Amino acid sequence: MKKTLITLNLLLSAIVSVQAQNKTAENSKPNVILILVDDMGYSDLGNYGSEIKTPNVDKLASEGLRLREFYNNSICAPTRASVLTGQYQHKAGIGYFDVNLGLPAYQGYLNKESLTLGEVFRSGGYSTLISGKWHVGSEDKAQWPNQRGFDKFYGILKGASNYFDTKPLPFGKTPYPVKLIRNNEELHPKDDSYYFTDEIGNNAVTFLDEQNKENKPFFLYLAFTAPHWPLQAKQVDIAKYRGKFDEGWDVLREKRIKKLKESGILPANQTISPRDPEVPEWDKLTYDEKQFWKAKMEVYAAMVDNMDQNVGKVLEKLKALKKDKNTLIIFIADNGAQGGFNTYNPLNRALVRNDGPVGSSGSFDYQEQNWAYLSNTPLQEYKNNMHEGGFSSPFIAWFPSKIKAGRIDKGTGHIIDLAPTFYDLAGIEYPKNYNGVVSNPLPGKSLLPVLFDNVSEVNRGEPLFWERAGNRAVREGKWKLVSIYPSYQWELYNLETDRGETTNIAQQNPGIVNALSAKYFDWADKTGVVEYSKFKARNELMPGAAPKR
Repeated sequence: MKKTLITLNLLLSAIVSVQAQNKTAENSKPNVILILVDDMGYSDLGNYGSEIKTPNVDKLASEGLRLREFYNNSICAPTRASVLTGQYQHKAGIGYFDVNLGLPAYQGYLNKESLTLGEVFRSGGYSTLISGKWHVGSEDKAQWPNQRGFDKFYGILKGASNYFDTKPLPFGKTPYPVKLIRNNEELHPKDDSYYFTDEIGNNAVTFLDEQNKENKPFFLYLAFTAPHWPLQAKQVDIAKYRGKFDEGWDVLREKRIKKLKESGILPANQTISPRDPEVPEWDKLTYDEKQFWKAKMEVYAAMVDNMDQNVGKVLEKLKALKKDKNTLIIFIADNGAQGGFNTYNPLNRALVRNDGPVGSSGSFDYQEQNWAYLSNTPLQEYKNNMHEGGFSSPFIAWFPSKIKAGRIDKGTGHIIDLAPTFYDLAGIEYPKNYNGVVSNPLPGKSLLPVLFDNVSEVNRGEPLFWERAGNRAVREGKWKLVSIYPSYQWELYNLETDRGETTNIAQQNPGIVNALSAKYFDWADKTGVVEYSKFKARNELMPGAAPKR
């Protein structure tokens, strides 16, 4: 009997020991924070050359890695579809925008075959949190974050909102609805009782506090709407930038270029995009015109600044919870700054609201092309365009115990690479079946060799592809093939030395054009891409979209 009790005690001790080891192993899994900002240009962060103060994001950069080349999908909803699923946007169901165009690749919300980061991280034992902007399905509750794998959600379901209230936005025949949600419940805060960017940060911090009791690793998706229009900021933040843009976009662009070269983000042998001929020369503006434009950029800068403050809140909480040494943080933007308004303005200047000075809750205004030209320095074009300024993102990765501090490298990563990177890091096997549905395989590549092993760029073995509203692009090695709707004329650039896309060499290289074009059409056929002209007559430009130029 005594021998039996000893055996039982040993067995129980072994079980407890195994459980403790499993729990320790689970707790040692790294946490992951993905920070996504909205409509911010390539060089709008201090550490990418800007005059805007972003000390918290600068800290991540100085203690981590920056990539020169990292790509998104050039516009809000399609980028978020790829970020959240690791799929090309059409494969995930959001080939155009968050509107249903009647085909599986264009249904306007995430399909079940494309698993979200929330669903896969949860399957691997993680808590899953999101604070901010969703924009990948809102019409049916089954499309909402809490039904797509996220334990906690605070934010907006669609593409934009005011920053001081939840009033509808003035678009089209029907005002654009705004729903502020926390865990499936709609919130109705009083007007001017909050500032949305602060609330995104505050709710993220609250979620981290609550999650700390769960004894699990976490994934946090921090999806800021700043600095997406409308231009609205707190007066205390706007005051910091009074007079900071008096020199104008021409002088400030040259200063940004100088900083980019000094830092090594812009290599000495690289081209710079030519001056946008649609942007007027600052020195030729009248005094009143300068006052008008300076006020806009002061507010825009304040919005970026406030976003950085809220990144700081999350970093402080991470340190207080003693989780900062075991957390990977990735910082990216969803597209380039939004231009095109000088020639075609989808918001319609009549919709500008002036019930208060620009930046206040009574105003509704936007950055416009003149300043977007500065924001996208040194690259060409704007949001929704497949030239480099349209879909190039700053990229910062921070993991103190794993990533070499202060490193800058090429990368050539894409948002489809984030999901395989995270699952590789967390040791999670991507499910081939989920809830009885066969999952779409992941097309991206893990970035861990680039992040941890100092590999200069992703070993992809195949091109990257884009299509959105008829705009198309292919990137393979140093070659970039691009065409902008409605033109079907391919342009070819050698990005090894011409990232400014100053010299179209398509005519001199017909073999390369033909080879990349053939690969594009093969990819488009497999991915469900439909010729945009078939949709155009049925689908006017939607709120949040950018003009075709």
